[in-house]
Amino acid sequence: MRVLLQRVSRAEVRVDDRVTGRIGRGFLLLVGFAEADGEEALTWMAERVAGLRLFPDDAGKMNLDLADADGALLVVSQFTLYGDARKGRRPSFVAAARPTAAMPLYERFVALLRATGLHVETGEFGARMEVELVNDGPVTLWLER
Repeated sequence: MRVLLQRVSRAEVRVDDRVTGRIGRGFLLLVGFAEADGEEALTWMAERVAGLRLFPDDAGKMNLDLADADGALLVVSQFTLYGDARKGRRPSFVAAARPTAAMPLYERFVALLRATGLHVETGEFGARMEVELVNDGPVTLWLER
């Protein structure tokens, strides 16, 4: 499981001209899955994301987590995180989970994040999406399990 996390001051995802998810302060998560991913990886990642202290406290140090900062999550599926561009000019995506395996993993991950009590918005699995964001900091982390 791979997650590209960006701390944002705002983010939005659209399918066609319809907004499917919108947040203010929080994390935009671009999420990809491999066939071997399971409950352990999903649980670990949900707990990790919810507990990361990436927001500044009164002293300007990154000591606050999402709940402390009254932040939200925007979760967007992105199989291209498993793209391998080491050979040729077109990436290979054979390491990414097929949609039939990835969709239940995505839905379970979103459910685990919601179970933390955080506000969670989403994109639309498998759709062509436009993601707009303002990266705050910038703060960007690559998380893998």
